[in-house]
Amino acid sequence: MRPEDIKELILFEDNHLLAVNKPSGTLVQPDPDGNESLENLVKEFIKKRDDKPGNVFLGVIHRLDRPVSGIVLFAKSSKALTRMNQIFKDRKIEKTYYALVKNRPPEVKGNLEGYIRKDPKQNKSKWYSKPVEGAKSCKTEYLLLGSSDSWNLLKVLPHTGRHHQIRVHLASINCPIGGDLKYGSARSNKDGSLSLHAKSLKFEHPISKETLTLQCPNPKSGVWVYFKQFD
Repeated sequence: MRPEDIKELILFEDNHLLAVNKPSGTLVQPDPDGNESLENLVKEFIKKRDDKPGNVFLGVIHRLDRPVSGIVLFAKSSKALTRMNQIFKDRKIEKTYYALVKNRPPEVKGNLEGYIRKDPKQNKSKWYSKPVEGAKSCKTEYLLLGSSDSWNLLKVLPHTGRHHQIRVHLASINCPIGGDLKYGSARSNKDGSLSLHAKSLKFEHPISKETLTLQCPNPKSGVWVYFKQFD
């Protein structure tokens, strides 16, 4: 991806915030290996578009796993970054994801609760039904939106923000996300993605105090094409 490609991915922008539709496979922030990141691409795009002579301020408010697609929100001012960090910390933001799973969930809708403990060495988390040392409470709500011959589309609302929470929770009800070998999917996706998409964010604008609902179109490839009516 090139900096000029960012223009087509922008979902919302004002003087304080910028939302981008992150393609799967793209890092949100640079890694030690120097791989391409959305943060650097957006900075370069703004620098060229606005003809800025100095460094571009861009604050990373939250992240998505590399193989996950969807909406990523950046701050364009330090005031917005500070306030948005607090909004996320206080969980005053509604996040909605779409997930494609092979197995139909046991119920059309449900609330998944329990405890998640992260294993940093394996970059993996484990779900527990009861409290265990080092595990944090978690809650995820899901709703079955539709089904094709082979796939089921779930609307997922994480009410906490634990490591790999959605992936772990859906695996706990025998509904691993498509392509998620780490949590039980039978096979990987051809493009290395996970069939998990950050669909929307709803929150109070940190400066204007207006309620914003930012939506992100679904991926246009793979099995997502069978669920166009939910875009």
